Amino acid sequence: MKKTVVLNVVGLTRGLIGEHTPFIKSFLERGASATITPQLPAVTCAVQATYLTGKTPSDHGIVGNGWYFKEEHEVKFWRQSNSLIQSEKIWDKLKMLDSNFSCANMFWWYNMYSNADYSVTPRPNYLADGRKIPDVYSYPSELRDHLQNELGTFPLFHFWGPKTSIKSSQWIADASLKTDVLYDPTLTLVYLPHLDYNMQRHGTDVTKISKDLREIDEVVKKLVEFYETKSAHIIILSEYGITNVNNPIHLNRKLRQEGYLGVRVERGLELLDAGASRAFAVADHQLAHVYVKDKKDLDKVKAILKGLKGVERVLSGSEIKELHLDHERCGDLVVIADKDSWFTYYFWLDDTKAPDYARMVDIHKKPGYDPVEMLTDPKDKFLMPKVIWKLLKKKLGFRTVMDIIPLDATLVKGSHGRMPEDSNDHPILITNKKGETLKDRLLATEVYGIIEKHLINS
Repeated sequence: MKKTVVLNVVGLTRGLIGEHTPFIKSFLERGASATITPQLPAVTCAVQATYLTGKTPSDHGIVGNGWYFKEEHEVKFWRQSNSLIQSEKIWDKLKMLDSNFSCANMFWWYNMYSNADYSVTPRPNYLADGRKIPDVYSYPSELRDHLQNELGTFPLFHFWGPKTSIKSSQWIADASLKTDVLYDPTLTLVYLPHLDYNMQRHGTDVTKISKDLREIDEVVKKLVEFYETKSAHIIILSEYGITNVNNPIHLNRKLRQEGYLGVRVERGLELLDAGASRAFAVADHQLAHVYVKDKKDLDKVKAILKGLKGVERVLSGSEIKELHLDHERCGDLVVIADKDSWFTYYFWLDDTKAPDYARMVDIHKKPGYDPVEMLTDPKDKFLMPKVIWKLLKKKLGFRTVMDIIPLDATLVKGSHGRMPEDSNDHPILITNKKGETLKDRLLATEVYGIIEKHLINS
């Protein structure tokens, strides 16, 4: 099989390739390319699962970055087990075709306990005193120690949160190169999330994201030039395009006001009680799954949500099936935002009663995706002294929470998850494979076959 590398440059679109990405632009001009029709939901976990299986969410079961785990009556996001993907992955098939085939999965999601030969993924240590220590999980386990001895500890707080920067994507890129030197895998999957950050903070304003474009361009250049010395086929692709938004929609607040949402109070703060709710929404960027306990309420809930400003569609029954989202994990209703809007998970009506995790970076406790975790309050003049004081307290051994995340969803300026109107905002696939011809437009399910063809047809 032919050595192949897939660089997942999150958020990259044809519309972003230009003067601030000179290397990627030259790679595009030298190679073949296609625009990928976004699948719904156009979010990380669902799209990656489709690329790796060639199946839609109705088959592989990844209906979003998170969903309602009905047996546990809990909403869970950003799980790690590869067993959650219910379809065969590309490396499983290729291993059966060639016993010498090997795969390195560098930070693509659902990374843990798969049959990939080498893998690395974020895995913080959560200590008994409440601290979160940056770390990674790897297979084989010694790879974790080798990489962090060589590159330093994985910069977790630059991977997500207000401090996000190029450091995390650079670390993943460097780790991929070192893993290649160690094992020379046949297929390497590399996740480069950098553009995701400031594009959600600032939207597509090039005056604000030009630095980010140049930074990721340099990382891609380093990777491509290395793998070209190995005569590898190289694919650059993306999962979705990010577009401008200005209207956050609080689905759970509306359902609460209509008497459908269950809330419990602990220590004077409110928590969403999914198991006790007649209906609640799991918000995931520009798409939300709404779970309705009594199916007699479906039409009423659907009508309520359709009446909200910024809601483009509310799908049920056969409409969900048409979008290949018909899976037991899917909501009873699927809500899609219009081009200017996105969905928050917010369910409280009074900020003084918001749960403690609302003001923190806490991706596992929040019952929905929260892009505001990448921001701090621009009006808080004493933010840095607060952060320094909290860090000092932590170092002295005191328990404290880093409650610096604002509760202002209007700060978010970019989102994704739906089908953008302009094809220049759709994801892209570019390859350096000589003689390769691609259709102008690919379905997300066809990416699997493109990767397979690169490996098998040298």
